Amino acid sequence: MTTEMYRIGIDTGGTFTDGVLINETTGEINITKVPSTPDDPSRGFLNAAARLLREASVEPKQVGYVVHGTTVATNAIIEGKVARTGFITTEGFRDMLEIARQIRPSLYDLQFEKPAPLVPRYLCFGVPERLNALGEVITPLDEDAVRTVARKLKSEGIEAVAVCLLHSYANQDHEQRIGKILREEMPDVAISLSSEIVPEFREYFRASTAVVNSSIRPVVDQYLGSIEKRLRADGLESELLVMQSNGGVYTFEAARERPVYMVESGPAAGVIAASYVAEAIGYSNVLSFDMGGTTAKAALIQDGEPKVTKDYEVGATAGADTGAGRGSGYPIRTPVIDLVEIGAGGGSIAWVDPGGVLRVGPNSAGAAPGPACYGQGGTEPTITDANLALGRLNPDYFLGGEVPLHKELAEKAIMSRCAEPLGLSLLEAANGIVEIANSAMVNALRLISVQRGFDPRDFVLVGFGGAGPVHATKLAIDTEVPLTIVPMSPGITSALGLLVTDLKHENSRTRINRVSNTVPSDIETILDELEELGRDALAREGVPAAEMSFERHADVRYVGQSYELSVEIQAGTVTQVTLDGVSADYHIAHERAYGHNAPEEPVEFVNMRVTARGEIARPNLKEIAKGTGSDGAIKATRDVYFAESGGLVATQVFDRYKLGEGDQITGPAIVEEVDSTTVIHPGTSATIDVVGNLLIRVNLV
Repeated sequence: MTTEMYRIGIDTGGTFTDGVLINETTGEINITKVPSTPDDPSRGFLNAAARLLREASVEPKQVGYVVHGTTVATNAIIEGKVARTGFITTEGFRDMLEIARQIRPSLYDLQFEKPAPLVPRYLCFGVPERLNALGEVITPLDEDAVRTVARKLKSEGIEAVAVCLLHSYANQDHEQRIGKILREEMPDVAISLSSEIVPEFREYFRASTAVVNSSIRPVVDQYLGSIEKRLRADGLESELLVMQSNGGVYTFEAARERPVYMVESGPAAGVIAASYVAEAIGYSNVLSFDMGGTTAKAALIQDGEPKVTKDYEVGATAGADTGAGRGSGYPIRTPVIDLVEIGAGGGSIAWVDPGGVLRVGPNSAGAAPGPACYGQGGTEPTITDANLALGRLNPDYFLGGEVPLHKELAEKAIMSRCAEPLGLSLLEAANGIVEIANSAMVNALRLISVQRGFDPRDFVLVGFGGAGPVHATKLAIDTEVPLTIVPMSPGITSALGLLVTDLKHENSRTRINRVSNTVPSDIETILDELEELGRDALAREGVPAAEMSFERHADVRYVGQSYELSVEIQAGTVTQVTLDGVSADYHIAHERAYGHNAPEEPVEFVNMRVTARGEIARPNLKEIAKGTGSDGAIKATRDVYFAESGGLVATQVFDRYKLGEGDQITGPAIVEEVDSTTVIHPGTSATIDVVGNLLIRVNLV
């Protein structure tokens, strides 16, 4: 008898830790949702894993994969709980981290202060050495000076060191030698070399990436180490993987060496899940909308592939209007799924500013004390409180009834903090809170689509997260997206995304040269070397050669520009035709991104990239039974406030688990399930598909 095998995905969020267990053969899914444990996130992870196995009666030896999405790396930076880190660079450049960049997130904000460097100035050191831009040695490395610095850092109780020398992307020798000396002098210290983490030009970005990696390495190492130790002790011997910021996964071992690649681990999983859910029913152009308890996140997927950016700042402040502002965090040059993230989650606090204006976020009630309606001592009104007051949430069926909600506490908080100061009724204030949050989220969707050169009407919207389906239909109406998909168990969709992606490793190298002057064989050599690095990494993780694939891209720009766009390099031997294709594709990409191009201008290569992918078989979603009509799924009727209907409307409430394939629902309606609630607005209608997705169509005039 064949033993059934399972996969576990666990996504740790700011409020809840979500878990999903999938039967690899049948596609049957078991889910769980437990409170996050901010004091020690590993406890929330282990609680979710243990509960999944217990409730599904699955033995640890039946688990083939465990994949984790976590914000522990980002939170360590935001909360200032990073390791004590030192920094070594070329003599004369020790102030690199202090100077940073001359930009600010808000141009006219005179009170803005740059984030303090992760390494204080007295722990930054320059050593005599110098390379030119070609990697040629101008000044040899002074190894005695390096040893002196190493001993000073050791005396300061350093836990990690980052090294970034000028032009080390062109020649790694000096950095490699410094790394060897540091390991001799401080064998227990985590060391990150910029030429290994991100061998690209622009020294500040490279330095910042190396510093972020070093400063979080001890934190992530301890976190993942404690999880692995406990899982092994419980008899779970499966492969342990972590979601990367680019939507791929890598091993615990690799994550402990290069944690900077997982700073957006949790949000990336949601985007991968949205792509998987939509593509399974024939849609490859998708707007992903993920709203949890703390933030809302929007991303764009074109032709089945999420957009990836190298222009990302970890720890950037999230606003409820425009998203994270450039200059407010620490830049990293690792691939990150292009997300717009705003401080508008279910726990985002509504407040009245000194000018008498109602605002929402970015502060959140979090998991403790949580929204006022949780009855855990919270007194500030949140988006969740507003939805409860409007009748959109069932106080007796939140998390399937596991967490009772107190409507009277929500109404009290809204009245005292918002309605009375503004002279509004309870329902007017609650609706105002929701509409302000919706406006911020519509702006996020437009930032990720219109501002990137895409028309949202050409996409479908996938709404998920615990709070996402409550708002998704209204966002689709406001952005004129014709179809919204709400997957089964949307509250744990991000955890599902952990189980439907591949192993990935990206390697890059700077190569600045005009395309017209480039010899094709030179590019072929660089790409082959980068591919070999990826092949070796996948081989170490046990991926057979037949399951490896490689994607090649180049960062390209017009000569004289200071920013680049990524263009795919077609597979096969690089020829002059290949290079001409890169130029042609760049002109098209520039037109899409900026509204204009200049085909007569010369184009130059900046960076070469190769993504190595190790294929992991995807489980199939379980099909549901044919429906017999939605009337059999009606569980109640209650008054729900809809502004477009002028107030409270008697609204049918459906049990999602009793809906079958082909069943139809006409709005207004509410669909309830254990981990989320879907609000179907007046003027929209929904159909249930073969795997249980809610397909909500907007009747646009």
